[in-house]
Amino acid sequence: MSATDSVIIDVIHPGAKRRERDRKSVRIWLGFVVFVLFCLVLVGGATRLTDSGLSITEWKPIHGVIPPLNAAEWQEEFELYQRIPQYQLVNAGMTVDEFKTIFWWEWAHRFLARSIGLVFAVPLIFFWVTGRIEKRLRWPLVGTLALGGFQGFVGWWMVSSGLTKLVSVSQYRLATHLVIACLIFSACVWIMRGLTPQKQGAAPTRHSYIAAGGLAFLALFQIYLGALVAGLDAGLSYNTWPMMDGAFVPADLFLRDPWWINLFENPKTVQFVHRCGGYVLLAATLIHMIVSLSKAPGSVHTGRAVILFLLVCLQAVIGILTLVYQVPLDLALAHQGGALVVLGYAITHLRGYVGEYPLEDRKAAAN
Repeated sequence: MSATDSVIIDVIHPGAKRRERDRKSVRIWLGFVVFVLFCLVLVGGATRLTDSGLSITEWKPIHGVIPPLNAAEWQEEFELYQRIPQYQLVNAGMTVDEFKTIFWWEWAHRFLARSIGLVFAVPLIFFWVTGRIEKRLRWPLVGTLALGGFQGFVGWWMVSSGLTKLVSVSQYRLATHLVIACLIFSACVWIMRGLTPQKQGAAPTRHSYIAAGGLAFLALFQIYLGALVAGLDAGLSYNTWPMMDGAFVPADLFLRDPWWINLFENPKTVQFVHRCGGYVLLAATLIHMIVSLSKAPGSVHTGRAVILFLLVCLQAVIGILTLVYQVPLDLALAHQGGALVVLGYAITHLRGYVGEYPLEDRKAAAN
């Protein structure tokens, strides 16, 4: 942008330079929030994969920040864990030192969850009070913060499902917990990208925006299916690809009655549906890329479509390796992180069709 253009913009939108600086500050803050959310989801995944999520059997939003500090406190925490079915039926005979390993995973997850509330709320208040938050963004950001608070309740609701009868948390509640985390993550990416200067160009087709929205939805839905797989430990069986139980479409997918319950509670069916979801997402991103390349080969939107397809390809490879090697922790976490990267980029691609938020002058933002 030339100096003349900058002067013209500042005349049309008084305080435009200041608003750009404010936007940069808010962008940096939201970028950090996105990073912490990414880490939070990965630690949550590790908690699930190591069966650590039930190691803390009480919900102490404030006092729970402080872990056990001496042998007596560790013993007290361990005795609480010994009362639940997971210890009695799965981990009977576990020592205190072995218990500490699973405890620290769950404590780290809860600590990060508490931290994200402060990382989000404190800067939001500061930016709001100092007039750096544009009017159009205030309530969306407050709504995102409120959803984060609700997520804390959902997290405990999830954990409580495994404290009385089950030896792990309910897959339904696990999927709900993960999807809400992804919605918070997506909202932050959406707003952050809306505050970022973007190259604009004509969309490849008049339906490209709708297609991009569909891809973002498919990415989120695939994460939901993956959460059901994780909740049922469905990835630990049928560890071959592309065949599953000796066939492309295995038998006995709908043994349970009613038939639809298999989609949520039959590990074989849940894994098969997750595989099919991956194929659909891969095919959809491929078609979207081909159409974009044929209609607008040099546009920025087409470039993003290509990158999105490549990310989905990489994620598919990681998913296959995770399955074939029977869900080792490193590959499983890479697969979960890859899912967030695909989702985040799908949201970025969709936001590219909308463009950045128009500048508000400071008088309008103050009203």
